[in-house]
Amino acid sequence: MSTPPLSGRDLLSLSDLSVDELLELLTFAAELKAGKHHPQFPQKVLGLLFRKASTRTRVSFSVAMYQLGGQVLDLHSGVTQVSRGEPTSDTARVLDRYLDVVAIRTFDQAEIQEFADYASIPVINALTDLEHPCQILADLLTIQEEFGALQGLTLTYLGDGNNVAHSLLLGCAMVGMNVHIAGPEGYAPDPAIVKQANQLMQGNGHVLITTDPEAAVKDAQVLYTDVWASMGQESEAGQRLPVFQPYQVNDALLEKASPEAIVLHCLPAHRGEEITHEVMEGAASRVWDQAENRMHAQKALLASVLE
Repeated sequence: MSTPPLSGRDLLSLSDLSVDELLELLTFAAELKAGKHHPQFPQKVLGLLFRKASTRTRVSFSVAMYQLGGQVLDLHSGVTQVSRGEPTSDTARVLDRYLDVVAIRTFDQAEIQEFADYASIPVINALTDLEHPCQILADLLTIQEEFGALQGLTLTYLGDGNNVAHSLLLGCAMVGMNVHIAGPEGYAPDPAIVKQANQLMQGNGHVLITTDPEAAVKDAQVLYTDVWASMGQESEAGQRLPVFQPYQVNDALLEKASPEAIVLHCLPAHRGEEITHEVMEGAASRVWDQAENRMHAQKALLASVLE
C-alpha cells in the first residue's frame, strides 16, 4: 500500500485521524513490520521533548527514526530552557526552525496543543495526562495480529480511568470494537471522552462503564490493564491499593473472559498489583509483542507525517 496521507499532520489525539486513516496506518505498520517497505528519510530530525520519564516511548521512537535513516535529538526538559520557564510558544517557534517532527511527552494536553498552534512541523502526542494515542496504535496493531480483524471484538480495560483508558475508548470506538471500562467508584474515565467515544461508534459497537469487573470481562477477547497510580500520582499509590484490588487481572478473572482472550499491559507493570506474575508470563499474555509494536506503529506514523 502507499503511505497513509498524513503528510505534515499533527497527532495530538487519535480522533485527529479519520477511521480510514487509522486503519490505513495500522496496515502500513503491519507491512513495515513484515519488511514489505523500506522508506528512508535521511537528514530528517526527530526531536523528543519529554517532561516525563519514558522507556518504551523514548526508545521505540528513537529506533524507528534511526531505521528510517533519520536522526534523533533528545530534548528532555532538564537540558533545555523549558525547565527555566521559557514559554511553550517561544520553544515551539524556535524548534520549528530546527526539527522536521517533534514528539512531546508532558502533563497538560493544552501545552501540546499550544505547541502545535505555534509550530508548522508535525507534532506527535507521546503522552499527556489526557491521552496516549501512540500506545493505542500499538495496541490495535497487536490485537489485529492476534485476531485478524478488529470490528466486533470486545476489549475490557480494568483499573484507573486514565490517559490510556481515554485513548482506548477513542481508538476502539473508531475501529468498531466494544469497550468495557471497569474501575472503582470515583475513578471512571472523563465523561467527555466517553461521550466522544459513543459518537465515534456510530452504532458499530457499545461502551460500558462499570464498577463490576466480572461483568466487564464476560466474553471479552482482550483484557487490558495499567498501573493504578499514573506518573504524578505516586503519592496516592498506597491508598489506591485496597480500592483497586478487585480489578487485578489474575487467573480467576481471566477465566471469566472469552476462552480466546489475550492480555495486554502498556507497561511498566507492578506485578502483584494490577496484574499477577502468572498472567503476565502466561499463555494469554501478548505484552511483549505489544511493546515491540510501539516501534512499528510509530515508525509508520513518522513515515506518514514526513512523506
